Amino acid sequence: MRKFTYNKILLIFIAAGLLASLVIAGQRHAVEIHNNQVDMAIDFESLKNLADREGLELGEVLRKFKDAGITSLAIYDTTFDKLTRAGKVVAVFGRDIILNYHSGALTDRLWRQAVEIGSIDANKIYIIGGDMAAYNSAKKELFLRYGEERVRPFAIGDVEILEVKAQYGSFMAEPAGFDIDELEIAKKAGFMILARPKNFYQCTPEKIKSVFEKLDGYPISEIVFDGPEILGAPNLVEVTAEEFKKHGYIFGMIEHTSQLQFYNQEGMFELAQKLGYNEIARLYAIPRDEQPKLLIDTAVQRWATTDHERNIRINLLRTYEKPLPGLTLLETNLKYVRETAEKVKSKGFTFGTAGTFENYYPDKFLRVLVIIGVAAAAVLYLSLISQRVNVNRKFQLILFAVVAIIAAVPILMGAGGKVRILAALLSANLFPALAVIWQLDKLRFARLKSQFAQDDGLSTVQIILASIIALFITSALSMIGAAYLSGALSDIKYFLEFEIFRGIKLTFVLPLILVAIAFLQRFNILEEVQKNTSAFDQLKKILNLNVTVKHLLAGIFVIAAFVVLIARSGHTAGMPVSGLEIKIRAMLEQLFYARPRSKEIFIGHPAFVMAMAAFLQKFPKSICFVLTIVATIGQSSMVETFAHMRTPIFMSFMRGVDGVLPGALIGAVLVLFLNFAANFRKEI
Repeated sequence: MRKFTYNKILLIFIAAGLLASLVIAGQRHAVEIHNNQVDMAIDFESLKNLADREGLELGEVLRKFKDAGITSLAIYDTTFDKLTRAGKVVAVFGRDIILNYHSGALTDRLWRQAVEIGSIDANKIYIIGGDMAAYNSAKKELFLRYGEERVRPFAIGDVEILEVKAQYGSFMAEPAGFDIDELEIAKKAGFMILARPKNFYQCTPEKIKSVFEKLDGYPISEIVFDGPEILGAPNLVEVTAEEFKKHGYIFGMIEHTSQLQFYNQEGMFELAQKLGYNEIARLYAIPRDEQPKLLIDTAVQRWATTDHERNIRINLLRTYEKPLPGLTLLETNLKYVRETAEKVKSKGFTFGTAGTFENYYPDKFLRVLVIIGVAAAAVLYLSLISQRVNVNRKFQLILFAVVAIIAAVPILMGAGGKVRILAALLSANLFPALAVIWQLDKLRFARLKSQFAQDDGLSTVQIILASIIALFITSALSMIGAAYLSGALSDIKYFLEFEIFRGIKLTFVLPLILVAIAFLQRFNILEEVQKNTSAFDQLKKILNLNVTVKHLLAGIFVIAAFVVLIARSGHTAGMPVSGLEIKIRAMLEQLFYARPRSKEIFIGHPAFVMAMAAFLQKFPKSICFVLTIVATIGQSSMVETFAHMRTPIFMSFMRGVDGVLPGALIGAVLVLFLNFAANFRKEI
């Protein structure tokens, strides 16, 4: 029987790296718990439309939504179409003025004279003031956007008119700057303002400064740009950054609809870098086409999950367009906002300007210890699958020293981004494998007589108890990998998802391979005799086996299940989630602090208990092998959870912890059931 020993020097370095990882974890937790303020925002325009539909005063509707929990109103650039419909200014196509002249509809003497003397051009647009404040604001905006060569003021009688050279349809839809009336209404109603400006065509520094000048004096919570580019892109981002710093504004970046990273706006990464990542907040809005399909309760739960798990700090809510039975449309939307605010508050959040992260980067010497610990773990694994390496301690230490130095130098030099990613990838794969391998070695050499009252004939209760204890210990060892993964990646760029861990799908495959190799180096799964048959030799024998149809079908089923597992893993699901699973997830959300992952609670952990029971009951090693591989899924999943760096570390920890006990209980029930079925079959 091969016996593998564990190099104590490598274990010491792993322990040192773990200590450094835990220090980083503590610092990260402190940074995360201090970023707990959320801005509850809603579009000003949607509330105005709601007031009009319900026949209510806008001020009354705003007051009700403020009481319900809204802290900011999102205000966008207005358009000349909106200004015209509101009667603030009137934009008329020259051709329409001339047609009205000929039809007799144009009755004003001065306007008729203007047509007669040729002052009205059929292909130009004429801006007439309804409200003088709005007209003066529009005039300034027009000169900024079109320049003096395309905007000409002239008078008809005592009234100033603006002539604009532009295509009428596109002109009416183009941004016309912020409506001062909207800003004033929001301010007087006690709201902060989430400003949503668009970029200018042929932007200039003067145009950028004009936007910030218009916002000056108003309670701006954040600025989140509207459209495919930020203000000043592509060449004047520096000017935009200077204005942000001058006014102390927070830059809001929109989460992508896939709930991964960001909706791409040209210039946003450059602006974020110039501002500093501690001036950034993430915004989420339920997609416009998806919200009508969501029940209010579902949408409310999504907001709580969004803020708690994805570091979203700007909640941009949309109104529902259809009322609930027995409620008005206003009451329906107030219910939605109120319940969302209460749910978010119950998660420990406060409301106000969006919270931002401290500009956190761990000390490089702590990071070096983490990297060195990963190098030690890699060499340790190699020693546990190769007898030749295992007995050669000198080779192990030399290899470790070389790898550790190569990996540590870039970190000490202030770089090492790729080294950190590789360290995180190795942590996610090696430590769950090492935890399972350690348990396999304990099984091979444990003296059951010293642990239980009798050498054989263990009772079912004793077997289940031993299996559950083994699951707890192995899970704790796997969590070392979680600490290492977090220690390798933790910094503000990962918290905000400017950087992400991209090896998630690999972490569901590689640990299984690593454990399979180690298992085959320790056990002969083809014959129930102890032989020093290498993993490679066993693999050759397996490939040469004759396969029956039932074995072929079983193999196809296993492969299909594995494909589903991989497709469902990662940041985005490659396969849709069934309605039943959605209900189970909702139930688990209510039962636990953090919903355990299905592959842990229903697959990996029950399989671990069953694998231990199979070993203790001396089942064929082929059965033990299959159960051990499935059990590894649960262990790797616990570590992989920490690869989602936007999720607070405490929540990731609790997600793993919350899944162990129920998974163990499910496994215990399965062991009892199978033992009962086996005994019942014997009696028959």
